[in-house]
Amino acid sequence: MGEMLYISGFGNECASEDPRCPGSLPEGQNNPQVCPYNLYAEQLSGSAFTCPRSTNKRSWLYRILPSVSHKPFESIDEGHVTHNWDEVDPDPNQLRWKPFEIPKASQKKVDFVSGLHTLCGAGDIKSNNGLAIHIFLCNTSMENRCFYNSDGDFLIVPQKGNLLIYTEFGKMLVQPNEICVIQRGMRFSIDVFEETRGYLLEVYGVHFELPDLGPIGANGLANPRDFLIPVAWYEDRQVPGGYTVINKYQGKLFAAKQDVSPFNVVAWHGNYTPYKYNLKNFMVINSVAFDHADPSIFTVLTAKSVRPGVAIADFVIFPPRWGVADKTFRPPYYHRNCMSEFMGLIRGHYEAKQGGFLPGGGSLHSTMTPHGPDADCFEKASKAKLAPERIADGTMAFMFESSLSLAVTKWGLKASKCLDENYYKCWEPLKSHFTPNSRNPAEPN
Repeated sequence: MGEMLYISGFGNECASEDPRCPGSLPEGQNNPQVCPYNLYAEQLSGSAFTCPRSTNKRSWLYRILPSVSHKPFESIDEGHVTHNWDEVDPDPNQLRWKPFEIPKASQKKVDFVSGLHTLCGAGDIKSNNGLAIHIFLCNTSMENRCFYNSDGDFLIVPQKGNLLIYTEFGKMLVQPNEICVIQRGMRFSIDVFEETRGYLLEVYGVHFELPDLGPIGANGLANPRDFLIPVAWYEDRQVPGGYTVINKYQGKLFAAKQDVSPFNVVAWHGNYTPYKYNLKNFMVINSVAFDHADPSIFTVLTAKSVRPGVAIADFVIFPPRWGVADKTFRPPYYHRNCMSEFMGLIRGHYEAKQGGFLPGGGSLHSTMTPHGPDADCFEKASKAKLAPERIADGTMAFMFESSLSLAVTKWGLKASKCLDENYYKCWEPLKSHFTPNSRNPAEPN
């Protein structure tokens, strides 16, 4: 695979050219009459031309052939990808899924696109407002196939297996405990090396950005320097009539044939790029006196709505950290939320659910549906001696949180056969500890 090279920084204005063609970026202009090396200039716009400069996103690509060189798109079977949020009746219950089953390569070859399964979502693709949560389950690399999403941005969270992602901007190796974002319209292909599983958050019409830090100050949480952007790399590869470009458009899949690899970009510059981030670099901030800070302090990326402080989606993690709060019930508190909370587990054991919440599975606590620690966790934490302790070592849980009320698909509720019908039972042993004649129960320390 060789050493992977990257440019660092979130949302930076970058420039890159494949070292095999020095000087391939035009000097002083974007669109010369004749580009260096007789390349084609092509702009990829991630925002309206007239967006304020702070939110304007675009890149210029200098390529061997423009991406318009393809046969017409034709509809193909979308498999388990959907944006129909009315497939089944709403279900407000706490939902938990066992680890989603990866198809065996010996039985059926499934690549990243054919292994996409929509779990839940909300909103409307055509009006550029909403999101979808997908699970990917695959066992083979994409061969002479690439994918791009006309509907929104993909945030990819691998859980099992490494992803070697080819993009028009270059290559990225994304391993479990890393994430990557492939923004709207960017063509990519994924190589895998084993039976592979992960989670995917798709947002329509907005882009992910770093959350505002407010009183935290200038530094903390996910630092911009730790985001990595691929460097230019091209292949000049002929595939006569045999390369397939798959396009997700208005929730449906379409395919077009072309004669060449789409990864033929020799140089590029701009601020609209794919990028990756290692979750181990997250600078955790938390209470050092008493009580909980809200889990928003663990936000890595946010996709904002038009309402200040309200997200279409937040990507939140629960990384290894110290717990030191005095006179405090330290696990997550019991909660009813106007937001929807989907949780996944990359590795380890989540502190509030040591048993049935497993890596490669998930849970959904919908709008105003109560949730919180199971009975065993509550009893232990209520009696624990409150010394400083390491929390979540060897673990990485995450949450996709949204202001939208998420509908679960037929695959999620039925066809996946992974729904845990006994999830509610983890709270059944909770019992009353009410002491009406004693205001001050005995404290453990």
